[in-house]
Amino acid sequence: MKVIDMGGGKKKPTMTQMAKSQTREEETGEGKGGGRAKTPSGGDRKTLGIVPPNPNDKAVTKELQKLRVLTPYTVASRFNLRVGVAKDFLEELCRQGVITEVSRGRNLRIYRPSD
Repeated sequence: MKVIDMGGGKKKPTMTQMAKSQTREEETGEGKGGGRAKTPSGGDRKTLGIVPPNPNDKAVTKELQKLRVLTPYTVASRFNLRVGVAKDFLEELCRQGVITEVSRGRNLRIYRPSD
């Protein structure tokens, strides 16, 4: 009679096999982490700004005039903002007449600097 392997996962190791593997891990210094270096939680993460820059500031408008197309993502990455804050910032600039809306879709608005 032939035994057919139907999968089903890996067998559980015996107590001696577990003890041997644990002593090997302790000797080599590896744990269950797979050899990855542990970083402190939140050590090198950037916090993005919640407050947008002043739309009346000349430096901000000059920076926006350099860009050919303004989307919330480009503004968020340029000024280190969240995308939702960048959307509100672009809408405010459009109301003030600093930029004009070129295209509007369901999820994305595209602006360009006014002349």
